Amino acid sequence: MEATKSTPEAPNTTPSAQTTRPAVSRRRREMTSASVRYFLPKPGSSLDKPELGRELTNEGESLVEAFRNGQFMYTLVAWKAVPELAEDGPRIIKQAMDRS
Repeated sequence: MEATKSTPEAPNTTPSAQTTRPAVSRRRREMTSASVRYFLPKPGSSLDKPELGRELTNEGESLVEAFRNGQFMYTLVAWKAVPELAEDGPRIIKQAMDRS
């Protein structure tokens, strides 16, 4: 007859509902493709001194043009600071603005 060995159970490392981050407010708008604008650099600009040149309509077009010309591309997102009430008190969050 063989003796049964008991191994201690590993502690539960799953975070409880109290320690997880609260869900993001529904009022907060996340960044979408409608929020992003795409630009090639202005002639003579550099990564140290960025200047926006021609705007392109989408990411694919800007990637192809940047590749063809041996350039880099810029993406631009405008953000607005808005107040939000959270469980732990008021705070300021950023909200991506759609281009219009």
